[in-house]
Amino acid sequence: MNRRQLQLVFVLALVLVSVWLSLEPDPAAPPEVTGQETQNNASDVIKRAWRDRAYDVAVSGYGTVTRVLSDDNDGSRHQRFVLDVHAERTVLVAHNIDLAPRLDDLAIGDRVDFKGVYEWNDRGGVIHWTHHDPQNRRPGGWLKHNGKTYR
Repeated sequence: MNRRQLQLVFVLALVLVSVWLSLEPDPAAPPEVTGQETQNNASDVIKRAWRDRAYDVAVSGYGTVTRVLSDDNDGSRHQRFVLDVHAERTVLVAHNIDLAPRLDDLAIGDRVDFKGVYEWNDRGGVIHWTHHDPQNRRPGGWLKHNGKTYR
């Protein structure tokens, strides 16, 4: 191969790598959680975590709001609501509103997508860390409601 052909192969390789990288999803963006397979995986993780009385379990999925509770104003303020996550039980979501915005107009029957941390309790468990980590010690979580992402 002559020098001109090598240059052409190099440029072509750079273009292909650039195209491939542009197709990779943005790791900071919340993924669309729409497929039944994804929800089944989330439900299975939550079922196992509840059975094993586990804590600090990363979870993501979606659920349907079954109850909207009053805010917890002891210490850091948290917006609280209960989600049916199709795991044979419901979970409490405790969303820190000192670190992330409150979900607008949350109502019973609404779908909420989530990424956070599951902690066992005898009532089904709680999902928290649904926001960024201000000290960057752990991956941030998020909630998505009515097309808006809260982190």
